[in-house]
Amino acid sequence: MKTLRMLFRNEHHFDFPAMWRKALIGSAVLVLVSVGALVFRGLNLGIEFEGGTAWEVTAPGVSVAETRDALGGTGAESGKIQTLGSDAIRVRADLDTQGEVAAVTATLAELASVDITDVSVTTVGPSWGDQITSKARNALFWFFVIVAGYIAVRLEWKMAVGALVAVAHDILISVGVYAIFQFEVTPATVIAFLTIMGYSLYDTIVVYDKVRDVGGRLTVIGRYTYSEMMNQSLNQVLMRSINTSITSVLPVLSMLLIGSVFLGALTLQEFAIALLIGILVGTYSSIFVAASVVAYMKEREAENRAVADKVRAREGETGTRRVSEDDVALAGIPTTRERPSRSGSRTSSSQRPSRGQAAQRGAAAKRAPASARPGQPPKPRKKKKS
Repeated sequence: MKTLRMLFRNEHHFDFPAMWRKALIGSAVLVLVSVGALVFRGLNLGIEFEGGTAWEVTAPGVSVAETRDALGGTGAESGKIQTLGSDAIRVRADLDTQGEVAAVTATLAELASVDITDVSVTTVGPSWGDQITSKARNALFWFFVIVAGYIAVRLEWKMAVGALVAVAHDILISVGVYAIFQFEVTPATVIAFLTIMGYSLYDTIVVYDKVRDVGGRLTVIGRYTYSEMMNQSLNQVLMRSINTSITSVLPVLSMLLIGSVFLGALTLQEFAIALLIGILVGTYSSIFVAASVVAYMKEREAENRAVADKVRAREGETGTRRVSEDDVALAGIPTTRERPSRSGSRTSSSQRPSRGQAAQRGAAAKRAPASARPGQPPKPRKKKKS
């Protein structure tokens, strides 16, 4: 609770560089698990990508095993059969003739005790699926190219590398979750993945822009390493990132629970799951992946290496020193304990006089003679008449 209060009051100061090593090890494990799931389990691609025929029918109480037995001899018994919610059955198979499709439709209608027109049938040719897949790949490729170029021009190429590493990290983990749990990948899922990349980049660019602002004020003094400046920037934007994530997660949860669970809209479920995973992973990667990658590369620049050597020689330390609020205040950046006064000067909250002290000082100033009051010149003496 104390940590939460400090977060919402913006009075925290976490040592993020000390957490980067453990966080990157955890990220590497998650990425390896995701790649393993993609290799050994694969993605459950929707009919839009693979082509074929899909049947959906409302059949309360009918199991997958019963459906497979009923479809024996139609050619669809070896296809993909799954339940949708608690009262619907979906069958996917790649059949060659319209006669086979009609036979499966009639069998499902008889199994569910409904009219044949109540069975939904969707047929997608393999060429259409290949076209959709090709367009999705092209969209991802050009997204990476345009974003890398923009960040390299707007900030610098090392930050573009860090941002792309973070986005690739987010996409791999999100796709890995789909492979592990065999969620169906549809065009709506691809749109969600593109949205995830946009969200992750937004949070990352906020961090990069802040560190550039902090670096422009601190490096002139040459007293701070790049990791320390990145740490100060992360502390300043942390609460903003948390608030943005919370406000983004709430409507996604509403979409996931109300739309997919209560209303049974499966398209909303496919879209919402990808968004939810991406928002959480994207917030994490902007702090622990994108920031650490850039700090690692920047620390190896000759200028930053020289500053780091001076800092270690002056402080007599071998590790990264945390930037204190007093040091940051000396550099001209207001800290969480400082607020600008009306005259423009900064006054620490611990040094600000209370209301009682201010009243006592005011009364003492009124009782003091005019010559003793600060800021007022003494009145000239009147000459005596001769």
